[in-house]
Amino acid sequence: MEGNRCHVVVVGGGIAGLAAAWYLRQGGEGVRVTVLDGARRIGGKLHAVEVAGVPVDAGAEAVLARRPEGVDLARAVGLAGELRDPGTARAAVLTRGALRPLPGGQVMGVPSDLAALAGTGILSPGGLARVPLDRILSPTLVTTDVSVASYVRARMGGEVVERLVEPVLGGVYAGRADRLSLEATMPRVAAAARFERSLLVAAREIAAEAPKDAGPVFTTLRQGMGTLPGAVAAASGAEIRTGVTVRELHRTENGWRLVTGPVPAPEVIEADAVIVAVPAPPASRLLAGEVPRAASELARIAYASMAVVTLAYPRRAFPRPPAGSGYLVPPVDGRPVKAATFSSVKWPHLAEAHPGLLLLRCSIGRLGEEALLQRDDAELAALAVAEIAGVTGARGLPLDSRVTRWGGSLPQYDVGHLDRVARIRAAVAGVPGLALCGAAYDGVGVPACVSTARTAAARILDHLGSARQWQRGDDSPRNLLKKG
Repeated sequence: MEGNRCHVVVVGGGIAGLAAAWYLRQGGEGVRVTVLDGARRIGGKLHAVEVAGVPVDAGAEAVLARRPEGVDLARAVGLAGELRDPGTARAAVLTRGALRPLPGGQVMGVPSDLAALAGTGILSPGGLARVPLDRILSPTLVTTDVSVASYVRARMGGEVVERLVEPVLGGVYAGRADRLSLEATMPRVAAAARFERSLLVAAREIAAEAPKDAGPVFTTLRQGMGTLPGAVAAASGAEIRTGVTVRELHRTENGWRLVTGPVPAPEVIEADAVIVAVPAPPASRLLAGEVPRAASELARIAYASMAVVTLAYPRRAFPRPPAGSGYLVPPVDGRPVKAATFSSVKWPHLAEAHPGLLLLRCSIGRLGEEALLQRDDAELAALAVAEIAGVTGARGLPLDSRVTRWGGSLPQYDVGHLDRVARIRAAVAGVPGLALCGAAYDGVGVPACVSTARTAAARILDHLGSARQWQRGDDSPRNLLKKG
């Protein structure tokens, strides 16, 4: 502590760490904040790149608008006028040899309307006939966390899992439904599974809860979600240091000591409190000495890798412009591209600003497909170009392309994830001046990360407030002991 000014260090400059720095400024007068990140830039998975001279998101391209934390943060840091809504949210599934529309009313791939499902042609006749058996089968008792696949398969059959749930979950987590936790990834479905016999009925009730006039589900920023981190960093007033990797974290009598820099020439940074906002593996290494129980649990969170290939075509390359926002691909179809987004169709502001271009992006890689991602950039780009040509009829080569790799970037919410997070938080709760936030805990989207940042900042501000009271004299722990 410098005089009456506390120093908080945030380890990690992704959106969670930067949001934590911003919240610290809102709630703490006289708090100095330093954000340290080992990368050359801030922002983590929010990152815009230039393709054919156009800034386009190469990471997360949108924020969930119906959960307020992300949009509220963008507005608070001066980006209200930059928010843009999608022109269409109609997505498809590329399966059984054709693009087929996602059925209306689906809940994370779980169908709620048999007629709508039948009209898509996503399932075979046999797979479609299996779904309504959900209504007459004996209840599937769910008294503890199970995988998404095991529950949905028991109720609706394997094809619903393979051709609907898998591609939808894969688009969010790049994971596998037979490993992902029902409680963590589909909490509303999990809650219904405890008392509702029919999954079809439960999905219909959940779908009906969605407000009809709430506006678009997603929104983005005019220059891309990659512009949000810089705005949050500037508004936070924090000292931002990139290219600084924290190697060690130690408790001291009055706070924390962080060791950064190369081993031969380390730099020591003293702090009154620390927020760890990095992915689970580096967080585990940092906490191994001081909070071993939390470190052990963090080490068990797996991560998936993927790559995004962004392509820019002349609009004339398409005999007919692509329809809809894009499509998802089930793993069972065996294609290297797991999803494609027709960016210029989904986001009208891109088409208006660049009428001669058609921008698209392809996602490649799921959990277990590391060998695919070992191909070089030229090969991954060629896979994406071949995919787009085959699906849309695009002629010729793109004007420009960009491959962005996200190694170990998506945490896997495997069965038991919520219990694991609870154990991590219980271990950290007993350590003063320490908080965690990020995508490893309560959700991988921007709003969920911002929410964890707000909670972490509140915990640290509460701690600093108590520490200041103790240092004023009469109510210090030492004087209280004397009075006792």
